[in-house]
Amino acid sequence: MAANKPKGQNSLALHKVIMVGSGGVGKSALTLQFMYDEFVEDYEPTKADSYRKKVVLDGEEVQIDILDTAGQEDYAAIRDNYFRSGEGFLCVFSITEMESFAATADFSECGAQIIDSRKRKKCCLFPTGEQILRVKEDENVPFLLVGNKSDLEDKRQVSVEEAKTRADQWNVNYVETSAKTRANVDKVFFDLMREIRARKMEDSKEKNGKKKRKSLAKRIRERCCIL
Repeated sequence: MAANKPKGQNSLALHKVIMVGSGGVGKSALTLQFMYDEFVEDYEPTKADSYRKKVVLDGEEVQIDILDTAGQEDYAAIRDNYFRSGEGFLCVFSITEMESFAATADFSECGAQIIDSRKRKKCCLFPTGEQILRVKEDENVPFLLVGNKSDLEDKRQVSVEEAKTRADQWNVNYVETSAKTRANVDKVFFDLMREIRARKMEDSKEKNGKKKRKSLAKRIRERCCIL
C-alpha cells in the first residue's frame, strides 16, 4: 500500500511574476537580491531565467515564481509568451536612463493587450495608451512600475514626479528600488503578490457566483418541466 505523500510545496499557493523592462535596468539584479540576498552588478543573462522561492506572505506560506525576461522582450513572439504566462508584472526602468523610462509604455500597453486577448481573442499588433488604461480599469491587471538604481541619485534623469504621473495615468503604484542597497526590493515583490492574490480572490468569487446562478437556473428549468 502506497504511503500518502507529505504536504509540500505543491499544495502552496503559487504566484507568477514576470520582470519586464529594457536591458540593463537591473531586472536580474533585483531578482537575485530578492532570491539570494546578494547584489550581482555585472550579471548579463543571455536567455530568460526562472526562479522559485517559498516565502511567508502576511502569515501565509506561499511560493513565488519569477521569470526574468533578460531583455528578450524586445522580440515580439517571445515577449507575448512571457505576458501570457504571468499573473503579475514588475515593469522596471532605471532612474538614470530616460530611454528605459520611455520604453515602459511599450511593455505596459502590449502586456495589457495580451492579457485582454485571453478573453477577447484580440491580436497585440498595435498597442495604444487607451487600451492599457481600459484594461487596467476593467480587468485589474496586477502591475507595478519600478524605478531601479535609486542609490545613484546624482545620476538621476527621471524625476519622481514624472514616474508618479505615469503610474497615476495607469492607475498603478510606483516604487523606487535599489538592488545594490536592497532598498524596497522585498516591498515590490510582496506588494505585487498581494495584488495577484487579491485578483485571484476576485476571480474565484466571480466564478462561484456564475456557478450559483447556473445552478439556480437549472433548478428553475427542472421545476418548470415538472409543472
